[in-house]
Amino acid sequence: MDLNLSADDLAFRDQLRSFLAADLPADIRDRTLGGHRFEASDIRRWQQILHAKGWGAVHWPREFGGMGATPLQQYLFELDCAMAGAPIQLAFGLRMLGPVLMRYGSPSHQQYFLPRILSGEDWWCQGYSEPGAGSDLASLKAQAVRDGDHYVVNGQKCWNTLGQHADWIFCLVRTDPAAKPQRGISLLLIDMKTPGITVRPTVLLDGTPEVNEIWLENVRVPLANRVGDENLGWTYAKYLLGHERANIAGIGNSKRELRRLKQIASRETRAGRPAIEDVDFRRRLARVEIDLLALEYTNLRMLSAPPTSASSAISASILKIRGSEIRQALSELLVEAIGVGALRFAGRGAAASSTTLPGEEHAAGLMASYLNLRKLSIFGGSNEIQKNIIAQALIGL
Repeated sequence: MDLNLSADDLAFRDQLRSFLAADLPADIRDRTLGGHRFEASDIRRWQQILHAKGWGAVHWPREFGGMGATPLQQYLFELDCAMAGAPIQLAFGLRMLGPVLMRYGSPSHQQYFLPRILSGEDWWCQGYSEPGAGSDLASLKAQAVRDGDHYVVNGQKCWNTLGQHADWIFCLVRTDPAAKPQRGISLLLIDMKTPGITVRPTVLLDGTPEVNEIWLENVRVPLANRVGDENLGWTYAKYLLGHERANIAGIGNSKRELRRLKQIASRETRAGRPAIEDVDFRRRLARVEIDLLALEYTNLRMLSAPPTSASSAISASILKIRGSEIRQALSELLVEAIGVGALRFAGRGAAASSTTLPGEEHAAGLMASYLNLRKLSIFGGSNEIQKNIIAQALIGL
């Protein structure tokens, strides 16, 4: 694998860095680099800025309004945006639903929904998991029954990320209860303003309502809002999940947090000396930096290899497992770097101005992030499930 960038890739990176320096709003950048939580308005505003530049979806083909960037350029884009302090782009529309509509959606779906995803006009959320149907997604119970030119949907979805901001939800529902589980599922696109939808926030350990329960009671959805064929939604769901898990690696975010970890660990702490002076702390910091470098090279190698169905499944699972473990390890070290100051955590809204001890200006954000990131090894398919996928693909277990 050649790690040297081509002339085209170097030109792309230089153009991107110039754009980030000039057009990334300072208030958004400072929130990100300071470890504070994104606001929904930050995500929408950044998407609109990218769209105006023509970079709303660098990974999409040009015929659908994307930039048609190479896999390496996509990687460079995500890495440099993260390091510069840009907020995440909303993955549900851009990374998950968008590719599904390009491959399986009708022309009317593509013409209507894709431009609105690019512009940031529509915020999408995901309606997959249910009580009792998370990693075992094929056991979902939400049901859609035909009534003329509509489906009538009833059921419950849970662990719905940021659904309180969403305009639309892509939803897996059971349309044939008599069929084998994977054969009786369809994928519907549902307007969140439709009567019968109730969003109930779930407060997480970090004190934020990041996820929700979504209740659907006699929700009428036009047949035209079904993606592809009835009862073949499992095929579309698997295609979508491959995109979700690959994106979970979060190498850019991890490299940014590693940089911040070194900065914080080099400062004086409440214990009277920088955490970096502790031999055991340095050993663990070096270990996670080596792991991150190995993950980055693994990702680059995967990008340069010809894709196959088997290798794609293994690659996505490897990136998901190691990416989530590394991000969790970084969050642990960040909390340890400020010592007992982290005990002052009082939720995401804790006021830094009320603290005076060295290091405590970081306490609320670091502990909140630590608590929030416990979910990484569970969502998007638990790490245990991903290990099973790898074993089945490699040795047929």
